[in-house]
Amino acid sequence: MIVVTGATGNVGRPLTQALADAGEQVTAVSRHAAAVPDGVRHVSADLAEPQGLTSALEGAKALFLLLSGDLHAPGARPADIIDLAASHGVRRVVLLSSQGVATRPLGPSRVAMSAVEGALRESGLDWAVLRPGGFASNALAWAESVRTQGMVAAPFGDVGVPVVDPADIAEVAAACLLDDRHNGGVFELTGPEVITPRQQAAVIAAALGSPVRFHELTREEAKAAMTRFVPLELADDTLDIISAPNPAELRISPDVERVLGRAPRRFSDWVARNIAAFR
Repeated sequence: MIVVTGATGNVGRPLTQALADAGEQVTAVSRHAAAVPDGVRHVSADLAEPQGLTSALEGAKALFLLLSGDLHAPGARPADIIDLAASHGVRRVVLLSSQGVATRPLGPSRVAMSAVEGALRESGLDWAVLRPGGFASNALAWAESVRTQGMVAAPFGDVGVPVVDPADIAEVAAACLLDDRHNGGVFELTGPEVITPRQQAAVIAAALGSPVRFHELTREEAKAAMTRFVPLELADDTLDIISAPNPAELRISPDVERVLGRAPRRFSDWVARNIAAFR
Protein backbone atom coordinates (compact mmCIF):
# COMPACT_ATOMS: atom_id res chain seq x y z
CA MET A 1 0.00 0.00 0.00
CA ILE A 2 1.23 3.51 -0.84
CA VAL A 3 0.34 6.60 1.20
CA VAL A 4 0.01 9.91 -0.63
CA THR A 5 0.00 13.08 1.48
CA GLY A 6 -1.37 16.27 -0.03
CA ALA A 7 -3.58 13.94 -2.02
CA THR A 8 -6.15 16.55 -3.07
CA GLY A 9 -3.62 19.05 -4.44
CA ASN A 10 -2.25 19.72 -7.90
CA VAL A 11 0.40 17.01 -7.55
CA GLY A 12 -1.27 14.63 -5.12
CA ARG A 13 -4.49 14.26 -7.11
CA PRO A 14 -2.91 13.02 -10.37
CA LEU A 15 -0.40 10.95 -8.40
CA THR A 16 -3.18 9.17 -6.50
CA GLN A 17 -4.97 8.47 -9.78
CA ALA A 18 -1.80 7.21 -11.47
CA LEU A 19 -1.04 4.79 -8.63
CA ALA A 20 -4.63 3.54 -8.56
CA ASP A 21 -4.52 3.05 -12.34
CA ALA A 22 -1.34 1.02 -11.87
CA GLY A 23 -3.25 -1.36 -9.62
CA GLU A 24 -1.68 -0.19 -6.35
CA GLN A 25 -3.55 0.02 -3.07
CA VAL A 26 -3.50 3.72 -2.14
CA THR A 27 -4.33 5.72 0.97
CA ALA A 28 -4.96 9.37 0.18
CA VAL A 29 -4.26 11.80 3.03
CA SER A 30 -5.54 15.36 3.24
CA ARG A 31 -6.60 17.70 6.00
CA HIS A 32 -10.27 17.56 5.10
CA ALA A 33 -12.69 15.01 3.69
CA ALA A 34 -12.40 14.74 -0.08
CA ALA A 35 -13.50 12.69 -3.06
CA VAL A 36 -10.90 10.15 -4.18
CA PRO A 37 -10.74 7.63 -7.04
CA ASP A 38 -12.68 4.40 -6.72
CA GLY A 39 -10.86 1.88 -4.56
CA VAL A 40 -8.69 4.50 -2.81
CA ARG A 41 -8.94 4.86 0.96
CA HIS A 42 -9.05 8.40 2.35
CA VAL A 43 -7.71 9.49 5.75
CA SER A 44 -8.10 13.00 7.13
CA ALA A 45 -4.95 14.11 8.95
CA ASP A 46 -2.96 17.27 9.63
CA LEU A 47 0.76 16.68 9.08
CA ALA A 48 1.51 19.25 11.76
CA GLU A 49 0.39 16.48 14.15
CA PRO A 50 2.32 13.46 12.80
CA GLN A 51 0.60 10.97 15.11
CA GLY A 52 -2.57 11.60 13.12
CA LEU A 53 -0.92 9.67 10.30
CA THR A 54 -0.71 6.46 12.34
CA SER A 55 -3.82 4.85 10.87
CA ALA A 56 -2.83 5.86 7.34
CA LEU A 57 0.60 4.26 7.66
CA GLU A 58 -0.58 0.86 8.88
CA GLY A 59 0.55 -1.69 6.29
CA ALA A 60 2.16 0.92 4.03
CA LYS A 61 5.25 0.11 1.98
CA ALA A 62 5.86 3.59 0.58
CA LEU A 63 5.05 7.23 1.32
CA PHE A 64 4.86 10.32 -0.87
CA LEU A 65 5.64 13.24 1.43
CA LEU A 66 4.39 16.68 0.44
CA LEU A 67 4.88 19.35 3.09
CA SER A 68 2.63 22.39 3.20
CA GLY A 69 4.29 25.78 3.61
CA ASP A 70 3.99 25.88 7.39
CA LEU A 71 5.68 22.47 7.69
CA HIS A 72 8.93 23.51 6.05
CA ALA A 73 9.09 26.87 7.79
CA PRO A 74 11.72 27.36 10.52
CA GLY A 75 10.76 25.68 13.78
CA ALA A 76 8.60 22.93 12.28
CA ARG A 77 9.54 19.25 12.77
CA PRO A 78 8.58 17.42 9.56
CA ALA A 79 11.41 14.91 10.08
CA ASP A 80 9.16 13.39 12.75
CA ILE A 81 6.95 12.16 9.90
CA ILE A 82 9.88 10.26 8.41
CA ASP A 83 10.63 8.66 11.77
CA LEU A 84 6.97 7.73 12.22
CA ALA A 85 6.83 6.17 8.74
CA ALA A 86 9.94 4.10 9.41
CA SER A 87 8.53 2.91 12.74
CA HIS A 88 5.41 1.64 10.90
CA GLY A 89 7.38 -0.40 8.40
CA VAL A 90 7.42 2.02 5.46
CA ARG A 91 10.46 1.21 3.34
CA ARG A 92 10.43 4.00 0.74
CA VAL A 93 9.77 7.73 0.92
CA VAL A 94 9.58 10.09 -2.04
CA LEU A 95 9.91 13.69 -0.86
CA LEU A 96 8.60 16.69 -2.77
CA SER A 97 11.32 19.24 -2.06
CA SER A 98 12.24 22.42 -3.92
CA GLN A 99 14.71 23.48 -6.57
CA GLY A 100 15.74 26.28 -4.23
CA VAL A 101 17.48 23.81 -1.90
CA ALA A 102 20.26 23.71 -4.49
CA THR A 103 19.92 27.14 -6.11
CA ARG A 104 19.21 29.28 -3.01
CA PRO A 105 20.48 27.19 -0.11
CA LEU A 106 20.60 30.05 2.39
CA GLY A 107 16.94 31.07 2.12
CA PRO A 108 15.18 30.28 5.44
CA SER A 109 12.59 27.94 3.94
CA ARG A 110 15.30 26.25 1.84
CA VAL A 111 17.45 25.64 4.91
CA ALA A 112 14.49 23.94 6.57
CA MET A 113 13.74 21.78 3.53
CA SER A 114 17.40 20.84 3.19
CA ALA A 115 17.25 19.55 6.77
CA VAL A 116 14.27 17.35 5.81
CA GLU A 117 16.23 15.99 2.85
CA GLY A 118 19.12 15.24 5.19
CA ALA A 119 16.88 13.43 7.64
CA LEU A 120 15.52 11.29 4.81
CA ARG A 121 18.99 10.37 3.57
CA GLU A 122 19.99 9.32 7.08
CA SER A 123 16.78 7.39 7.77
CA GLY A 124 17.95 4.06 6.38
CA LEU A 125 14.93 3.99 4.05
CA ASP A 126 14.90 3.86 0.27
CA TRP A 127 14.30 7.40 -0.93
CA ALA A 128 14.06 9.81 -3.83
CA VAL A 129 13.90 13.59 -3.76
CA LEU A 130 11.99 15.70 -6.28
CA ARG A 131 13.05 19.34 -6.66
CA PRO A 132 10.61 21.17 -8.91
CA GLY A 133 10.92 24.81 -9.85
CA GLY A 134 7.87 27.03 -10.34
CA PHE A 135 4.55 25.26 -10.91
CA ALA A 136 2.40 25.92 -13.98
CA SER A 137 -0.61 25.58 -11.67
CA ASN A 138 0.40 28.76 -9.83
CA ALA A 139 -1.48 30.43 -12.67
CA LEU A 140 -4.72 29.32 -10.99
CA ALA A 141 -4.21 32.30 -8.68
CA TRP A 142 -5.23 34.41 -11.70
CA ALA A 143 -8.38 32.46 -12.51
CA GLU A 144 -10.87 34.73 -10.74
CA SER A 145 -9.42 37.95 -12.14
CA VAL A 146 -9.36 36.44 -15.64
CA ARG A 147 -13.00 35.36 -15.31
CA THR A 148 -14.25 38.64 -13.83
CA GLN A 149 -11.91 41.28 -15.24
CA GLY A 150 -10.09 39.69 -18.17
CA MET A 151 -6.84 40.43 -16.34
CA VAL A 152 -3.72 38.74 -15.01
CA ALA A 153 -1.97 40.59 -12.18
CA ALA A 154 1.55 39.46 -11.28
CA PRO A 155 4.95 40.89 -10.41
CA PHE A 156 8.03 40.87 -12.66
CA GLY A 157 6.01 40.49 -15.85
CA ASP A 158 8.96 40.04 -18.18
CA VAL A 159 11.07 37.75 -16.01
CA GLY A 160 10.60 34.08 -16.86
CA VAL A 161 11.41 30.65 -15.43
CA PRO A 162 10.78 27.14 -16.84
CA VAL A 163 7.58 26.32 -14.95
CA VAL A 164 6.74 22.63 -14.60
CA ASP A 165 3.38 20.93 -15.06
CA PRO A 166 2.25 19.29 -11.79
CA ALA A 167 1.14 16.29 -13.83
CA ASP A 168 4.78 15.72 -14.77
CA ILE A 169 5.79 15.93 -11.11
CA ALA A 170 3.10 13.36 -10.30
CA GLU A 171 4.29 10.97 -13.02
CA VAL A 172 7.90 11.23 -11.85
CA ALA A 173 6.75 10.65 -8.25
CA ALA A 174 4.83 7.54 -9.33
CA ALA A 175 7.90 6.20 -11.13
CA CYS A 176 10.05 6.78 -8.04
CA LEU A 177 7.53 5.08 -5.77
CA LEU A 178 7.21 2.03 -8.00
CA ASP A 179 10.62 1.51 -9.58
CA ASP A 180 13.76 0.58 -7.63
CA ARG A 181 15.95 2.12 -10.32
CA HIS A 182 15.21 5.59 -9.01
CA ASN A 183 16.29 4.93 -5.41
CA GLY A 184 18.70 7.56 -4.16
CA GLY A 185 17.88 9.93 -7.01
CA VAL A 186 17.59 13.70 -6.72
CA PHE A 187 15.52 14.96 -9.63
CA GLU A 188 15.27 18.61 -10.66
CA LEU A 189 11.95 19.06 -12.44
CA THR A 190 11.28 21.91 -14.88
CA GLY A 191 9.24 22.57 -17.95
CA PRO A 192 10.74 22.66 -21.45
CA GLU A 193 10.79 26.46 -21.86
CA VAL A 194 11.40 29.67 -19.98
CA ILE A 195 8.13 31.60 -19.93
CA THR A 196 7.28 34.97 -18.36
CA PRO A 197 4.05 35.91 -16.59
CA ARG A 198 3.16 38.21 -19.49
CA GLN A 199 3.65 35.32 -21.91
CA GLN A 200 1.57 33.05 -19.69
CA ALA A 201 -1.26 35.59 -19.83
CA ALA A 202 -1.03 35.52 -23.63
CA VAL A 203 -1.24 31.71 -23.64
CA ILE A 204 -4.37 31.85 -21.49
CA ALA A 205 -5.89 34.49 -23.79
CA ALA A 206 -5.20 32.35 -26.86
CA ALA A 207 -6.85 29.34 -25.23
CA LEU A 208 -9.87 31.41 -24.23
CA GLY A 209 -10.12 33.11 -27.60
CA SER A 210 -10.54 36.46 -25.86
CA PRO A 211 -8.18 39.23 -24.68
CA VAL A 212 -6.47 39.03 -21.29
CA ARG A 213 -4.60 42.16 -20.21
CA PHE A 214 -1.55 42.05 -17.97
CA HIS A 215 -1.18 44.24 -14.87
CA GLU A 216 2.23 44.30 -13.20
CA LEU A 217 2.22 44.22 -9.41
CA THR A 218 4.94 45.69 -7.25
CA ARG A 219 6.93 43.30 -5.09
CA GLU A 220 5.14 44.68 -2.03
CA GLU A 221 1.71 44.06 -3.54
CA ALA A 222 2.66 40.53 -4.53
CA LYS A 223 4.11 39.80 -1.08
CA ALA A 224 0.93 40.99 0.64
CA ALA A 225 -1.12 38.64 -1.53
CA MET A 226 1.20 35.66 -1.02
CA THR A 227 1.42 35.95 2.76
CA ARG A 228 -2.30 35.30 3.01
CA PHE A 229 -1.48 31.69 2.08
CA VAL A 230 2.19 30.98 2.89
CA PRO A 231 4.66 31.95 5.63
CA LEU A 232 6.53 35.24 5.23
CA GLU A 233 9.87 33.48 4.77
CA LEU A 234 8.54 31.34 1.92
CA ALA A 235 6.98 34.37 0.22
CA ASP A 236 10.27 36.25 0.35
CA ASP A 237 12.25 33.26 -0.90
CA THR A 238 9.84 32.81 -3.82
CA LEU A 239 9.85 36.48 -4.76
CA ASP A 240 13.65 36.54 -4.70
CA ILE A 241 13.68 33.74 -7.29
CA ILE A 242 11.00 35.03 -9.64
CA SER A 243 12.39 38.59 -9.59
CA ALA A 244 15.94 37.60 -10.54
CA PRO A 245 16.39 33.91 -11.36
CA ASN A 246 20.01 32.80 -11.43
CA PRO A 247 21.47 30.64 -14.23
CA ALA A 248 20.66 27.42 -12.38
CA GLU A 249 17.01 28.48 -12.07
CA LEU A 250 16.82 29.24 -15.80
CA ARG A 251 18.27 25.86 -16.77
CA ILE A 252 16.00 23.39 -18.56
CA SER A 253 16.52 20.17 -16.63
CA PRO A 254 16.63 16.82 -18.48
CA ASP A 255 15.28 14.91 -15.47
CA VAL A 256 11.60 14.67 -16.46
CA GLU A 257 12.61 13.14 -19.78
CA ARG A 258 15.25 10.96 -18.11
CA VAL A 259 12.65 9.38 -15.82
CA LEU A 260 9.59 9.36 -18.10
CA GLY A 261 11.19 8.89 -21.51
CA ARG A 262 9.44 11.94 -22.96
CA ALA A 263 9.82 15.69 -22.93
CA PRO A 264 8.08 17.67 -20.17
CA ARG A 265 4.75 19.27 -20.97
CA ARG A 266 4.59 22.92 -22.03
CA PHE A 267 2.65 25.60 -20.16
CA SER A 268 0.17 25.63 -23.04
CA ASP A 269 -0.54 21.94 -22.40
CA TRP A 270 -1.39 22.71 -18.77
CA VAL A 271 -3.65 25.60 -19.84
CA ALA A 272 -5.49 23.43 -22.36
CA ARG A 273 -6.35 20.90 -19.63
CA ASN A 274 -7.38 23.58 -17.12
CA ILE A 275 -8.98 26.25 -19.28
CA ALA A 276 -12.40 25.77 -17.63
CA ALA A 277 -11.01 27.43 -14.50
CA PHE A 278 -10.50 30.67 -16.45
CA ARG A 279 -13.87 30.83 -18.24
